[in-house]
Amino acid sequence: MEIRHLNLIKTIAEEKSITKSLDKLFITQSAVSHQLKDIEERIGVKIFYRTKNQWLLTEEGKILYDTAVIVLAELNAAMEKVNDMRGGHAGTIRLSTECYTSYHWLPSFMTKMKVLYPKLEVKIVIEATHKPLEKLLQNELDVGITSDPGGDKSIKYIKLFKDEVIAIVNKESALAQKKYLKAEDFATQTLIIHSYPLETVTVYQHFLKALKIRPQQIIAIPLTEVALEMVKSGMGIMTLPTWALKPFISSPDLRLIRIGSKGLTRTHFAAIRHEDAGKKYITDFVDNLHEELTN
Repeated sequence: MEIRHLNLIKTIAEEKSITKSLDKLFITQSAVSHQLKDIEERIGVKIFYRTKNQWLLTEEGKILYDTAVIVLAELNAAMEKVNDMRGGHAGTIRLSTECYTSYHWLPSFMTKMKVLYPKLEVKIVIEATHKPLEKLLQNELDVGITSDPGGDKSIKYIKLFKDEVIAIVNKESALAQKKYLKAEDFATQTLIIHSYPLETVTVYQHFLKALKIRPQQIIAIPLTEVALEMVKSGMGIMTLPTWALKPFISSPDLRLIRIGSKGLTRTHFAAIRHEDAGKKYITDFVDNLHEELTN
């Protein structure tokens, strides 16, 4: 039995008349009669019996009608979701970033997206932090935020924004008077990071690693406020992007110093699978993300 057959049974049952059903079925009366006869011959039972003024369901017909109501409602709901996704209004996006500090801007952005796209569900996949590209290729993410694009041709990279990573040191530190830090300056320091492994920390990955320099000691503190208190106490130094430091830069106990003579800058990208580049709800999400982070 086809969808059109279920629709025919449902419409006639609700209108209780073939004549009144024609405007909703968009076919002729002879076509309705032919289809109804064809259905009854296929299943071997009568679906309707005719009284003087109405077409009423038989017991078998009631079973088919109940089924038609459920199936057509599910189909309509499914088509509505598909149309919303096609129009960019609905869908589910699994998102992660390679750095814990990048999650700071997510709450306000997600609040904005909830207003603009109430049918769009955004799920933050914390466990994919530090390896968004790997999870993207494994189809466990839909959008990964990275500053280290890989060479896999199945991934499309969309530029989001640039930022600069700077060092934060105690004002009494010998480093506090420097215009910028050299790689060797880190060799005698305790570096406070948000999380292991060190290989995922920007200052190591893009500044120290090439020169084969490692900090004297490494301490992982996931909370920025706690880590900065340790810097204030002279227990180490840390590095953060400038935008993440905005709530803390007024502290008189801290000094902000550039890393390298030209500064340590990085470009952040939204990584998506090429096969998803035609999904409007994903591209709209990335466009809004770019606008939010650029501003």
